[in-house]
Amino acid sequence: MAEKLTPREKGFSEWYVDLVQKAKLADYSDVKGCMVIRPNGYALWENIQRVMDKMFKDTGVKNAYFPLLIPESYLKKEAEHVEGFNPQLAVVTHAGGSKLEEPLVIRPTSETIINRSFSKWIQSYRDLPLLVNQWANVMRWEMRTRLFLRTTEFLWQEGHTCHETEADAEERTLQMLEVYRTFAEDYMAMPVLPGRKSESEKFAGALRTYSIEAMMQDKKALQAGTSHNLGQNFAKAFDTTFQGRDGKVHHVWQTSWGSSTRLIGGLILTHSDDAGLVVPPKIAATHVVIIPIAGKATDVEKTQVMEKSHALAADLRKAGLGVVVDDDETKGPGFKYNEHELIGTCLRIELGPKDLAKGSCVMVRRDLRQKEFVSLDEAVAKAQTMLDQMQKDLFQKAKDFRDSHTFEVNSYEELKAKAEDGFLLAHWDGDPKTEARIKEETGLTTRCRPFSLKQEPGKCVMTGNPSQGRIVFSKAY
Repeated sequence: MAEKLTPREKGFSEWYVDLVQKAKLADYSDVKGCMVIRPNGYALWENIQRVMDKMFKDTGVKNAYFPLLIPESYLKKEAEHVEGFNPQLAVVTHAGGSKLEEPLVIRPTSETIINRSFSKWIQSYRDLPLLVNQWANVMRWEMRTRLFLRTTEFLWQEGHTCHETEADAEERTLQMLEVYRTFAEDYMAMPVLPGRKSESEKFAGALRTYSIEAMMQDKKALQAGTSHNLGQNFAKAFDTTFQGRDGKVHHVWQTSWGSSTRLIGGLILTHSDDAGLVVPPKIAATHVVIIPIAGKATDVEKTQVMEKSHALAADLRKAGLGVVVDDDETKGPGFKYNEHELIGTCLRIELGPKDLAKGSCVMVRRDLRQKEFVSLDEAVAKAQTMLDQMQKDLFQKAKDFRDSHTFEVNSYEELKAKAEDGFLLAHWDGDPKTEARIKEETGLTTRCRPFSLKQEPGKCVMTGNPSQGRIVFSKAY
């Protein structure tokens, strides 16, 4: 039998680590805090990249690449930025057998070094908007790590844009947040709350930060993507200017936005179960596994089953699906069922001599794990229908879970009592000191002020001071 996972009820964290390793998504590295992304995990990242890359390019963004090593002096040019990242920096002080004249920081994010290039490339308003993205790795020294969710080195994309006006920059900031929302909900089947972060939770050096926040099965929040209006902070630090339409010199207005391999962790925590990984079909690498069942069949029957299995696989591939025929005779059907449930294959097709004689096959959706008898003539169309429905059902299930664990709270006692229960919509006076005290006493952090949440004045649940509206508090990854 395939390896069993720790049940979620017995230990959610243990279940997660079990799943990541036994589904062969990632493994620990000998470098503390770093992970090895295995082919099963990297296939998911490739599909995430493929879809998001097109979505970015559809908005006019082009890809580029910038250096991994950043002069330390660059980070010091923007005071809030370096202060925000200083505890997480990894610094190279020696290279080629000698001490460097200036230490080089391994990229934690690229606003500084990218601005050095932008300041050379941009001369006039005719050079704007400048819209670039890079797919890269970054390093942020982490004390407590968890595969995919928080590692010292991880893969991501970071978009950086320059604009003539603050309004143009704000429009782009919100446009890219909407790209993230669309991807999360339409492809990952992960419902999210788009909204604005508090001042203390915003990106170091930004004017405003927006995020999409998702709820995991343990009712904790996961920040699944961020988009920042950087204002002119980095432009002024690096003298990124342009001659405007009025003939005067102006600093550009900038944005940056990013998402990472953390999305794979979010996918696992949103959809998976005690049998293993569950993957939304739109980003799955393998949609269908065909398992020929011919243990006691005659040689002729075995040949017929194998031929039909491969013919069906070819038809499914023509329909655009990723298909595997698992014809490994060293493993029994039961082992294969468990194995493909563990690694998250979306749809299982069982085909044996008796099925062939009836002109049918058995189909099993990974999320439902229920058998359905289907005519072979209708198998391709049925597979597509089942996968489409699976995509919709996964989203609805996750949304129903989130909605049933979202509460309005109106007192500090209620906030503390419900701290483990999900998303708590509470009035807050906007004071970072109040926010910090709530975090210290309850473990709850502000996630975002959702755009969808109607804002009405009230009283802060902790201080009783006036509040402009409710914000989401939650425990988070």
